[in-house]
Amino acid sequence: MKNNSRAAGPKLARLPLYVSLALPLAALAQVAEQSQPVMPQVEVQAQKEGDTGYTTRVLGTATPLGLSIRETPQAVSVITRERIEDQGLATITDVVNNATGVSVNQYETHRAGFTARGFDITNLQIDGIPTTWEQSWSAGETLGSLAIYERVEIVRGATGLMTGAGNPSAAINLIRKRATSKELTGTAEVGIGRWNERRAMADVSTALNETGSVRARVVGEYRKADSWVDSLKNKDKTIFATVEADLAPGTLLSAGASRQETDPQGSMWGGLPFYYTDGTKTNWDRSKTTAADWTTWSSSYDNYFVNLEHNFANGWQARASYTRGDRKGDTYLLYLSGVPDRVTGLGMNDFSGSYNTRSKQDDFSLHASGPFALGGRQHEAAFGYLHSKQEFNSDSRAADYGNVSHAVGNFNNFNPGAYPQPAWSPRTFYERSETKQQGLYGVLRFSLADPLKLIVGARVSNYEKTGVGLWTAAYAIKKDREVTPYAGLVYDIDRNWSAYASYTDIFQPQNLKDFDGNLLDPIVGKSYETGIKGAFLDNRLNAQFSVFRIKQDKLGVAVDNIDRDGDGPLLPETYYRAADGAESKGFEAELSGELARGWNATAGYSYFKAEESTGAQFNSIYPRKTLRVFTTYRFPGELSKLTVGGGANWESRTWTADPSAPAGSSGLIEQDAFTLVNLMARYDINDRLSAQLNIDNAFDKKHYAMFAAFNAITYQAPRSVSATLRYQF
Repeated sequence: MKNNSRAAGPKLARLPLYVSLALPLAALAQVAEQSQPVMPQVEVQAQKEGDTGYTTRVLGTATPLGLSIRETPQAVSVITRERIEDQGLATITDVVNNATGVSVNQYETHRAGFTARGFDITNLQIDGIPTTWEQSWSAGETLGSLAIYERVEIVRGATGLMTGAGNPSAAINLIRKRATSKELTGTAEVGIGRWNERRAMADVSTALNETGSVRARVVGEYRKADSWVDSLKNKDKTIFATVEADLAPGTLLSAGASRQETDPQGSMWGGLPFYYTDGTKTNWDRSKTTAADWTTWSSSYDNYFVNLEHNFANGWQARASYTRGDRKGDTYLLYLSGVPDRVTGLGMNDFSGSYNTRSKQDDFSLHASGPFALGGRQHEAAFGYLHSKQEFNSDSRAADYGNVSHAVGNFNNFNPGAYPQPAWSPRTFYERSETKQQGLYGVLRFSLADPLKLIVGARVSNYEKTGVGLWTAAYAIKKDREVTPYAGLVYDIDRNWSAYASYTDIFQPQNLKDFDGNLLDPIVGKSYETGIKGAFLDNRLNAQFSVFRIKQDKLGVAVDNIDRDGDGPLLPETYYRAADGAESKGFEAELSGELARGWNATAGYSYFKAEESTGAQFNSIYPRKTLRVFTTYRFPGELSKLTVGGGANWESRTWTADPSAPAGSSGLIEQDAFTLVNLMARYDINDRLSAQLNIDNAFDKKHYAMFAAFNAITYQAPRSVSATLRYQF
């Protein structure tokens, strides 16, 4: 499709660009005024409790080596606990909407997808353990509370070394809070917001014995609110408990459990029509809904984990972990589709559906890492084994309206409270699948010279998936000994700057057969990246610029039909061939951390161009350009109790073809470029108590998610104001 990108629109769209240009200049000026210590030698270690600001010292999402951002040869973004609290971020979706190089594709009120560099993000991680989900069967994954996490790490590009199968987009790793405190300490907060929002959270840590060798931490959160969407109400609960025990010098046992519940009423399924029958665009009020009062998209997620690790005197560490996840979803939904008449509102069709889903996942892993000497120099190594098994099952319930009329009628005056609820039949089988993955990986980090480090590694994976459905024929996909290589080179230009280059890939099995009836090989996503990174002020400030190229090969393309079973043309089967697939290339830049005492900021810009082998653009519903800026400043002196902040999120134009668009229309569903401005202020009433105000979408920009289910739109939140009272002890 020809790119018909338009200008950014109002001058306000330029605001974040100006801010992002000013921040690096201010940072460099600040760095120039201060002495800059030589970067300390990085050790293989866990994240240090107490890291503050908008960056982190150690991460482990891209590789298992525990490297800093500067030492990692891929683009990395970190959303810290301090930034989460400053911006009032509540869910995983909030993080993705505010992070560099990633975006949210919001289908409906309770279902969404995450994207990066033109591809879907198919894996979330919790403490490095992938929790794969199918977006069509969402059960609260994207609405998970941030209350139990210390930070979120996002590594862009292919991440097959640590995640196994997936797309060459990004990995999102949620890092849990830990029980490290030997004293009674914690945080309690209450908040209110627009649309009758009420929330409360408590986070308490304490020692369980006199020496502090056994420690515990408990986090609980409750949120209840209405919505800008008619009849939509949300109620969420989260509880998390973890214990850590020092069993012996260097030996740590940790275990914990969490449960997250979402219980909404008035959930949308699908979205609003973009066109009227006369070809003109609709312009609904943001409160417009296609849901009835009785619809719901409830879910729950139980997670249990246990880790045992030991640090040896020679610097090596060994770790074993087990995780169990159990996710349930239960929906009663109404789907409206069609193109209404501008005057009469007629033309909409309805369908009611109910689905019950359950995903159970067990993960077990072994890991060892540490230093070794070779050729008179010190190097690092990491090895590991991972085993994952996921079972998915879904049932459905048929809707029976009997003699009750359920015609949509005039959609212009649709009343969610008047639409009748059908009688639901008992649950019957709809679909099931089982996925097993095993991975054996090894990574070496060679110190070729004082300024030059080479990282080489590989993962060997076994993948197996079987399944069957009411409308899906039984299938079995198996791929053994799939090799995923990883290579990176990092050169320290001086004590602050490094240049890097890396290559890695990721594979995605596909349930498609060739002419001979053999399954096609998995799609391989290859990621090439080079860039420059800087670390300043004892790693409290990080800067990075990356250029990337991603290509998907062996993509299944339909060729023709073939009669395999001899039943003639009535039951043909399509066969496929493997072809060169899609390519995405672009660049990203980010500055994040502490610019000066009391001044934290993050500014990130990303651009990509995504084309199929034919030259046509793909996934045009994902913004090609994004800019994320947010900063806070704590005043010195007599005003030191006051912190103020603000930022802007800008996204470029997005569009998609609408095959059902009426005559006289452009045939596209499109969203012009837009900017959202967010503001905050916090006042420390005393050393323990603070009050905070957040304003999101401060200029009340009307915008919508580019694509809801089947070429429809959903509006995003208008301006909202929230207030939080936080007590720390």
